[in-house]
Amino acid sequence: MPLKAEVSVHRRVAEIGREAWDACAAAPDYAANPFVSYDFLDIAEESGCVSPRTGWAPQHLAVRDEAGAVAAVAPLYLKSHSQGEYIFDHSWADAYERAGGRYYPKLLAAAPFSPVTGPRLLVREDIDRDTGRRMLLSGAITLCDRMSVSTLGVNFPTEDEWRFMGGEGMLLRQNQQYHWLNASYASFDDFLGALSSGRRKTIRRERRDAGAGLEILALTGSDLTEEHWDAFFTFYMDTGARKWGQPYLNRRFFSLLGERMADRVLLILARRGGRWIAGALNLIGGDCLYGRNWGCVEHVPFLHFELCYYQAIEWAIDHGLARVEAGAQGQHKIARGYLPTAVYSAHFIADPALAKAVARFLEAERREVQGEMDWLAEEYSPFRAA
Repeated sequence: MPLKAEVSVHRRVAEIGREAWDACAAAPDYAANPFVSYDFLDIAEESGCVSPRTGWAPQHLAVRDEAGAVAAVAPLYLKSHSQGEYIFDHSWADAYERAGGRYYPKLLAAAPFSPVTGPRLLVREDIDRDTGRRMLLSGAITLCDRMSVSTLGVNFPTEDEWRFMGGEGMLLRQNQQYHWLNASYASFDDFLGALSSGRRKTIRRERRDAGAGLEILALTGSDLTEEHWDAFFTFYMDTGARKWGQPYLNRRFFSLLGERMADRVLLILARRGGRWIAGALNLIGGDCLYGRNWGCVEHVPFLHFELCYYQAIEWAIDHGLARVEAGAQGQHKIARGYLPTAVYSAHFIADPALAKAVARFLEAERREVQGEMDWLAEEYSPFRAA
């Protein structure tokens, strides 16, 4: 169906509505990514975690077809800082402002606080995808000009979107994460059988030591209660305060997550003698388990690995998921079966001088990142040689 030649801007995802938004976010090859679902984005806004006050002012885009129905959408935010993004542009901001420019505010298409690859230019299944994407991208760049902002970033798009945006003139950036891939394993022991003997022994020992004297529960759906969220929020606040200074998510966010997305939540908790001591939060996608947050109030050797990595692998195998994405950073994940995997971002920079400098930087950075990925996979892979 033809599209109207206009793009509207919305200050709340609720202005677009669940049915209209999810019709665009539910294309089959988007693999039911929870981080671009209406509920996740609305929960972030309703809880106050995403708002102009926190530096995440929604500017969501919508394109309509000739019948007036929403045909394509993009989660877009006016940012007054670069926190909670996991694609780091602080050096660009510093250099530009030292040269007399104004880097903030900027526009960002992303899933808030989530270093998770997924679609960012969401097009309804019956609409020509390239046309919808092009209109969303053009609308975002036009908004840059109208709001006099310095940059548009698109963080963690799919590789297909990334290449499309490169063809549209966006600057392309590549980074890496560590993902576990399911080679049709029948069980966790089957997965261990694919590893070198040294790694098998180490992982078995780590799991044994981590679980000694503990009860570990994997909770989802109706099993989740406010008691569990109270415990997890304590863990989250402790870890967030130490890592970031100010955690991004508030207590209401987790209650709303439990109310509206319980079937897409996997909360793995550990307790000793009836007292919760640690937990890891995951969201469940169509073909992937996404590890998001972790925390603890008691140090137990290897418990982080058990709750965040091994329990996630075991759950993914048991439920037939293709992979586990365990979040940003962490070369220690390689030894646990999570191998280097490319992740992407794309950037429009309004100032030609800054754009030229960043383009040179990104060209060199892409080569370095790819080289490091190849080296890490070859030198440190825990898997047996074929």
